[in-house]
Amino acid sequence: MSYEYILTRTEGRVAIAQFNRPKAYNALSPELLQELMHALEAFDVDEDIGCIVVTGNEKAFSAGADIKYMAGAAAPADMLNSPLIVQWERLAKISKPVIAAVSGFALGGGCELAMACDMIVASESAKFGQPEINLGVIPGAGGTQRMTRAVGKALAMEIILNDRRLSAQEAQQVGLVNRIVPVETYLEEAIAFAAEIAARAPVALRLAKEAINAVFEMPLQAGLNHESRLFYMLFSTADQKEGMDAFVNKRQAKWRGK
Repeated sequence: MSYEYILTRTEGRVAIAQFNRPKAYNALSPELLQELMHALEAFDVDEDIGCIVVTGNEKAFSAGADIKYMAGAAAPADMLNSPLIVQWERLAKISKPVIAAVSGFALGGGCELAMACDMIVASESAKFGQPEINLGVIPGAGGTQRMTRAVGKALAMEIILNDRRLSAQEAQQVGLVNRIVPVETYLEEAIAFAAEIAARAPVALRLAKEAINAVFEMPLQAGLNHESRLFYMLFSTADQKEGMDAFVNKRQAKWRGK
């Protein structure tokens, strides 16, 4: 499908969705988010795709939500009925691994979108922040929740209450990002990382992601029980038989995703 606000392509088993509003620093308009989620959902059901990369450009992953759009809201009901926030619920339902490749600004909604992905590859120029307080509002798409879970209460308070920006190095130190790479090769590095993941057993990848995400929703014992059920379930798959046979016979496994 042809999109106006994003660009999409595939490299092997990796799908790439790239924001395409460079003059607006990839501001997240309702139209862009609608296109992004449509693309991610299409990649999610494509058996030839094993991992997804979401990115912007070297200068900005995304500088945030489209403020001009939000400034037109006259009442809470206008935002409640807006197609803006609800898009994050669609991202949470993507079952395949999603990597955010971040260079430059990842602020406000852009930071929230990066955190809503499963992993973050950051270029050396990446800057993360939640500056909504400067507009008289607070993060509304998960910023207060995901940031606090990622970096802890004290630092999250400073980031959200006082517009503290995190460099790529600081973000890695506190566990917000997986790895830091040069600006010139940040997208190539993210795609290579995604290709490594996409080469793994597809069903196991999806269930592993589900089990990890359950940590934030369940008490420990419930999470352990959920993990065990997913583990047992994988013994009904052809990939489990293939993976263990390949290990025993010292050969490369050939995954079928079944």
